[in-house]
Amino acid sequence: MSAVLDHHDAHGHDHDHHAPTGWRRWVFATNHKDIGTLYLLFSFTMLMVGGVLALGIRAELFQPGLQLVNPELFNQLTTMHGLIMVFGAIMPAFVGFANWMIPLQIGASDMAFARMNNLSFWLLIPAAIMLVGSFFMPGGAPAAGWTLYAPLTLQMGPSMDAGIFAMHIMGASSIMGSINIIVTILNMRAPGMTLMKMPMFCWTWLITAYLLIAVMPVLAGAITMMLTDRHFGTSFFNAAGGGDPVMYQHIFWFFGHPEVYIMILPAFGIVSQVVPAFARKKLFGYASMVYATGSIAILSFVVWAHHMFTTGMPVTGQLFFMYSTMLIAVPTGVKIFNWIATMWKGEMTFETPMLWAVGFIFVFTMGGFTGLILSVAPIDIQMQDTYYVVAHFHYVLVAGSLFAMFAGIYYWLPKWTGVMYSETRGKIHFWWSMISFNVTFFPMHFLGLAGMPRRYADYPMQFADFNMIASIGAFGFGLAQVYFFLAVVLPAMRGKGETAPQKPWEAAEGLEWEVPSPAPFHTFETPPKLDATATKVIG
Repeated sequence: MSAVLDHHDAHGHDHDHHAPTGWRRWVFATNHKDIGTLYLLFSFTMLMVGGVLALGIRAELFQPGLQLVNPELFNQLTTMHGLIMVFGAIMPAFVGFANWMIPLQIGASDMAFARMNNLSFWLLIPAAIMLVGSFFMPGGAPAAGWTLYAPLTLQMGPSMDAGIFAMHIMGASSIMGSINIIVTILNMRAPGMTLMKMPMFCWTWLITAYLLIAVMPVLAGAITMMLTDRHFGTSFFNAAGGGDPVMYQHIFWFFGHPEVYIMILPAFGIVSQVVPAFARKKLFGYASMVYATGSIAILSFVVWAHHMFTTGMPVTGQLFFMYSTMLIAVPTGVKIFNWIATMWKGEMTFETPMLWAVGFIFVFTMGGFTGLILSVAPIDIQMQDTYYVVAHFHYVLVAGSLFAMFAGIYYWLPKWTGVMYSETRGKIHFWWSMISFNVTFFPMHFLGLAGMPRRYADYPMQFADFNMIASIGAFGFGLAQVYFFLAVVLPAMRGKGETAPQKPWEAAEGLEWEVPSPAPFHTFETPPKLDATATKVIG
């Protein structure tokens, strides 16, 4: 092993001298590690922007009555918060993880298409500027909700067109990133690493990439039809011209439901890496995890209309979508029980990555249960468009995607930066986030059950107490992420902290722990020779 690693190390340090420096290194980046870093920094920036918009919403809802913003601006805040968080924060962050980790985990020298990788990142910048800049256009930002339902979108000002264009560009970026990931995983694995020996993170991303390629064009089609309705005299969704606004909902949710799994499957992959490392056991039921991931992806295409139980769907349709939605809980349950079985009788320690992973399992399961409740059509008809739905999807998306990302960041940060983060600061960040998250979103279940509709800028007195609690929690949660950046990310980027060993977590498995920390600029220039488990290099 040492012979192989010395060879790689020499290569890495040899090439470090030829690595571009200054701004050229980042603008013309073709190295998967640099592009991964760019994605992660971009997504954190967008998380902060989207978070500020969310705090605008919560500040307005702190008390009954109109306090700070008018209803029109309130709708712009809710719409842009959703779009920025989904397309600007969550998705690019997971692509950043994929760029950083997939070549390291499969023993590849880089991503398959390095220049396309650069383009797919840099497309995000003009798209993000266009999206955020729409606030400064005549009439303000789009205010039709993040789902962009017709006929509202047909009545919006010019910012709607900017939003549509931005989403087209982001979609193109996603598709290129996905092609890159699929080709890299299928063609560039080290000899001896069969598909069923790949780390779970690679599996979840392989399946996610296929999902993205399948559904991003559907979204592109929906928003293009909307564009032609707005400017070219068509009537796809315009009832006055014989169109059907509900058709837009069908097309959107055919994209939108797989999109939900696009945002959670890579999170499942990260948790499946972290839990075995700190339980000091192999992942329980590896093959069943792979098949469960595939099942979730396939089922995600047949559940889209559970978002539409109140659109006058026939009972037969309601029953079909109700049962198919309940069915998707089965493979998800398989995953949760596999993680629990991995922890069962393991020699667990609770370093920060494990805290986030266990926190993820706990809170994501709660979000899954509220989703199961919403799958029941008669209940959903009562809960539709209330704060119960807001609580549900924040439990699966914030406590799902975001918490898993934090688990991944703390887990791999020593490998990325070469320094260990402060365990105390990591734990402060975890508990601060976990408590403030629940203070923010748990009361929303009760608001929804009591009948408070979402996307309203004002509300009657009986909803005041829970809204005040939620708003206080939201500001606490936002501050926790600022603390994370200042106390954990910045010191690590500056190289402050004790030097990380090559393998900071003793039981962690995978090829990424076979290269020095920080990972050299170039790794695995010659494919590594693997042992029988495909997790170690043999010299």
